[in-house]
Amino acid sequence: MRETVSKRDYYEVLGVERGADDAAIKKAYRKLAMKFHPDRAGDDATAEASFKEAKQAFEVLSDPDKRASYDRFGHQGVEGMGAGGRGAGPGFDPGDIFGDIFGDIFGRGRRGGGGQRVFRGADLRYDLSITLEQAVAGHSFEIRVPRTETCDTCDGSGAAEGSSPVDCTTCGGVGEVRVQQGLFTLQQTCPSCRGRGKTISDPCPRCAGGGRVRRTRTLSVKVPAGIDAGDRIRLAGEGEPGQSGGPSGDLYVVIDIKAHPIFERDGADLSCEVPISITRAALGGSVEVPTLGGSARIDIPNGTQTGKVFRLRGKGVSPVRGGAAGDLFCRVMIETPVNLTDEQKALLEQLDGTLTAGGERHSPKASSWVDGVKSFFKGLGGD
Repeated sequence: MRETVSKRDYYEVLGVERGADDAAIKKAYRKLAMKFHPDRAGDDATAEASFKEAKQAFEVLSDPDKRASYDRFGHQGVEGMGAGGRGAGPGFDPGDIFGDIFGDIFGRGRRGGGGQRVFRGADLRYDLSITLEQAVAGHSFEIRVPRTETCDTCDGSGAAEGSSPVDCTTCGGVGEVRVQQGLFTLQQTCPSCRGRGKTISDPCPRCAGGGRVRRTRTLSVKVPAGIDAGDRIRLAGEGEPGQSGGPSGDLYVVIDIKAHPIFERDGADLSCEVPISITRAALGGSVEVPTLGGSARIDIPNGTQTGKVFRLRGKGVSPVRGGAAGDLFCRVMIETPVNLTDEQKALLEQLDGTLTAGGERHSPKASSWVDGVKSFFKGLGGD
C-alpha cells in the first residue's frame, strides 16, 4: 500500500523529537490542544483541523504499540488499529488532560486511595461577643459549637449494622463519570453516588446513611490581649469533618466587642467624655478621670471651653500584634446646672449681670458671634 502523502509526520505535528519520552509528548499535546480547541478558537476551520491532527498524533505516540508500529512503518503501520491495543498508556488519555485543565470548574476533589474522591471539610464561623475589658486584658472562653461528626453507630460508613457500602454501578466506584461532547471529554461528579464512589442499600438508622450526625462540642478559646472587633481566631481542624478521609475544616472565631458605657475604641486609642461643672471650667482645677488601668487626673485650666480634648499618653490599648500602647483622649463637656433653688437662680442672675457688663472681656466668642450675625443681616439689606 502507498502511504498517504497528505498526512504530516506525527512527531512534527507535536513538535517533539523521535526519542521524546511520554511526559514530553503529553506536554506538547496539551499545549496544542489548549491552543486549537474549538472552545477557544471558535469557528476557525484551520484551528479545528490542527486540533484533530494533534489529537490523532497524540493517540498514536502515547500508545506504546501504536508508536512502535508507526516508527517502523509510518502512517500505514497504524491504519486500522483503531482504539484497540494497549490503550494510551498509564494516564495518557486526551480526556484526562482536559480533565486536569477544567476539572476545578466542576468542583472535583482530590483522589484518595482506591480512586475515591477526597474532600476537605467546610470551615465554620462562630461570633464571640466580649467586653472591652476582656479584649484589652485577654480572656479565656468556653464556647459551644454545633457541627457534624462521624456517626458512632456505623463508624461513618452510612450502612446499617451487618451491611456495608458497595461500589457505585454508575461510576465503578471512582466517583466520577465522563461526558462526551463532540471531541471534548469532561469528567463530572457521578450523579448516582454524588462523588462518594459508594452506594448504600441499607442505610444506618442513626444517620440515615449520611455517615455523620449533628452534635454540639464545647471548645476552649483563648482571646489574646489587645484583640479588636473583627479579628479572627483560627482553631485548626475544628470545622466540619472531611469526606472519604479528607481533612477537617477550620473554625474561625470572629470577635465582636460590646458597647462600653464610658469608653469608645479606635484601634489602639480610647476616648471618653468628662463632664465638669461650669464653675470648674471657669476657675480651673484638677479632675479625676477613669482609665482601664485605674484612675488618673487631668488639670483643667481656667476658662476651659466645652469640647476641649486632653490626651493621656499610653492609657489606651496595647495592640495584639505588638507595638506601643495607644492613648486616652478625654473630651470635656461642661454641664449646665439643673434643679436650681431660688437662691441659686438669684446668684446666677447676679453673676450674669456682671458678666454682661464686662462684654467681650468675659465672652469673646459670644461677642464675635454677635458681630458676625449683624454683618450677615447687613449684607442682606437689613438695618
